[in-house]
Amino acid sequence: MYLLGEQPAYADAWVNRLQGLAAQMLHGVAPLDEAIELEQCADLSPHIDETCLYLIDSGLLHARVNERPLFYLQEGDLVGLQQAHSLPCAYHYSCEGPLRLVPYSRSEVLAHLNQSTPAQELLVEYLTGHTTLLCDAITRLKQPEFRSSNGFKHVAAGETLINQGDNADHVFVIIEGHAEAFVDGHKVGDVPKDEIFGAMAVFTAEKRSATVIASEPCTIMLIPKEQFLNLTQTNPRIAHSLIESMARRIDSLNRQVTRLISAN
Repeated sequence: MYLLGEQPAYADAWVNRLQGLAAQMLHGVAPLDEAIELEQCADLSPHIDETCLYLIDSGLLHARVNERPLFYLQEGDLVGLQQAHSLPCAYHYSCEGPLRLVPYSRSEVLAHLNQSTPAQELLVEYLTGHTTLLCDAITRLKQPEFRSSNGFKHVAAGETLINQGDNADHVFVIIEGHAEAFVDGHKVGDVPKDEIFGAMAVFTAEKRSATVIASEPCTIMLIPKEQFLNLTQTNPRIAHSLIESMARRIDSLNRQVTRLISAN
């Protein structure tokens, strides 16, 4: 297996090792039939049997996940392992040039592995190696949940975090500490630890509606606007947290309005 795009530093050594493991595992098991030879195919699935495993004898097999090219398999790789136990096949395989696959009976291979401890150890190493490479690819492709490109900021008590009327370029999270929100110089609420604030202006593309001042030393996480908007679309937990936060603020403002009306 070779991953497309940037490779981790250890990839070449791992790949070279993995390429020889499948043949070692199959040593002593006879091929089920003659090799399958394809010049080119857009979809491999009609050409293979789910009761078989296939050793790539020559050629390259391209794998896509959700129409996105992710990796390719080459000589020495094994095809069909993920079909065991009725697991859904997430990969779409295709080849753009000559490909030769040697078929083996899945049941015979599993029986062979069951009787040979060294072969079992090779299988574990083979699967672990591929899993390691795929996990590395996922960490490189997956959007980090709360990783700000601007990082963290430490502020002293009394320092202004947001100014009313400013443009909304970031959303903030108080990691440690406490702050207070003011509108036109009047306190309208508190911003406790773990609170997401500054999001409303990001959503509405309007100016900041309030000033937020640290009431004690704080550690703040800054999340760029575009990154935060993307996170709310891909991570329901963030959207849920925002809804809860906004509901608390609306309830607080309602109580303040009620007290003002009662006072008059």
